[in-house]
Amino acid sequence: MRCVRVLGGCGAWPEAGRASSGFLVDYDGFRVVLDLGYATLPRLLRYCPDGAVDAVVVTHEHPDHCVDVQALYRVRCFGSERRARLPLYCTAGVPVRIGGLEPNGDLRDAFEISTLPGTYQVGPFRLDTWMLPHHVPNAGVRLSAPDLVVAYTGDTGPDPALAELGADADLFVVDATGQGVPPADEARLNLTAAEAGQWAARAGARRLMLTHFWPGSDRAVSRAEAAEHYAGQILLADEDHLVELSTGLGRI
Repeated sequence: MRCVRVLGGCGAWPEAGRASSGFLVDYDGFRVVLDLGYATLPRLLRYCPDGAVDAVVVTHEHPDHCVDVQALYRVRCFGSERRARLPLYCTAGVPVRIGGLEPNGDLRDAFEISTLPGTYQVGPFRLDTWMLPHHVPNAGVRLSAPDLVVAYTGDTGPDPALAELGADADLFVVDATGQGVPPADEARLNLTAAEAGQWAARAGARRLMLTHFWPGSDRAVSRAEAAEHYAGQILLADEDHLVELSTGLGRI
């Protein structure tokens, strides 16, 4: 199966029963995790017992995107089955932030760390990254296989690179933190739902998934605001939602 499973879609902190940012990409059994924010690990373990994934990609060091990497470290190091080190692709601040949570161990006991930005071969995928505007260095992620593309912004403000990041993607997962019109005097370090729709349209993405909803936001409002600018299918990053990529609008 070729699919994306939502582990969490909340920004900043998780609402009750939900989780922060996290996605599981499965390409014929090769599984890549994109971000592991608050409360994502229990959902990941539901689908990948004992943390049996093939790679982890973390866009930036904010804990709502990376804190459960430390929990996965414990699964991999202290669980009943020891495995080879897991490839971890992340910005430079992530190992510093996560490493400080483990009093006695070293992340490199469980992970083989490669720094973003960069371009890497990750199983069947080519991983390309773009640095995007946020409070800390944030790497937008594009996973390309011969027959599909999944792109993910992490957290970002408006930037021309978004059109390249999501160009013709089968699924473009886009930060949609805000609703309505942002204050003109505010530094733009996250997108609104309307802007997510605008950038997906400029990129020519086949499907758009909105994510990073501010807790308490009405997600239906975000969908409606994105739909004013994007005519394709709009999905919401609701926990456990499965998006199949091998049929329908994909390239196969």
